[in-house]
Amino acid sequence: MKYVGDELELFSRARNWKSYFCAQIKPFLGAEVVEVGAGLGGTTRVFLQDGSRHQRWLCLEPDAELCAQIQGLPAFCEVQCSTLEGVAEECCDSILYIDVLEHIEHDRAELELALGRLRPGGHLIVLSPAHQSLFSPFDQAIGHFRRYSLKQLKDCGPAGARLVCARYLDSLGFFLSLANSKLLRQSMPTPRQIGFWDTVVVPISRRLDPLLGYRFGKTVLCVWQKPAG
Repeated sequence: MKYVGDELELFSRARNWKSYFCAQIKPFLGAEVVEVGAGLGGTTRVFLQDGSRHQRWLCLEPDAELCAQIQGLPAFCEVQCSTLEGVAEECCDSILYIDVLEHIEHDRAELELALGRLRPGGHLIVLSPAHQSLFSPFDQAIGHFRRYSLKQLKDCGPAGARLVCARYLDSLGFFLSLANSKLLRQSMPTPRQIGFWDTVVVPISRRLDPLLGYRFGKTVLCVWQKPAG
C-alpha cells in the first residue's frame, strides 16, 4: 500500500504540536501499544522522548517505503509493514490513530476491528482534523476522506466501548485552517507557515484551550475504553 501524501517530513518539524497532543494522550497509554499508520516514526519518538518505557510498542505502517525509514527507536519498539488486520486479537492495552482515521474509507469498521485487538480495560485513541467545513485542497492532496466534528467522531466509536475523553485542540489554529480552506486554497503549507503555526500559534492554543473548556479547535481527540469484563 502506497501512501499518497508527502507532508510527513514537513510536519515532523512541528515539535510543539506533537508535544501538546502527546501530553493529552499519554495518560491513556498502557504497557503494550499499537500505533496504526506510524508513517516515519516521528510521533513515536515524541511519545518516547522523555524516557517513557513500555513493554512493547508496535508501529504499523502499510507503506513499505515509509516503514523502512522508521529507525532509531528503543529496543521495545517493533515495526511491521501491515494494517491492524495483521495483528492478533486482544494483544495490546492501547491503540493509537494519530492523523490516520481520516485516511480510512470505512472508519467505523476500522474502529470496531480495533476494539477487538484491545485487552479488556484498554484504550482506543483517535486524533484527527476537525470540521468538514475546513476541508481544503491540502486535505484532498494527502488522501483525506473527511474531517470530523466532535459529534461525528464520538458517533464513530465502536459499540460497547465507553467514551472517556472527547475534546477539541488548537483553538487558535482553527483560524489558520479556515484561512487556507476559504482563501489561500493551498495543497501544501510552506515550511515557514508550519514554523509560524508551531512556534507561535500552538503555544498560545495550549494555554487557551483549557480556558475554553476544549470546546473549539481545528483538531479533535476522542478516547474510548473497552469494558473490563
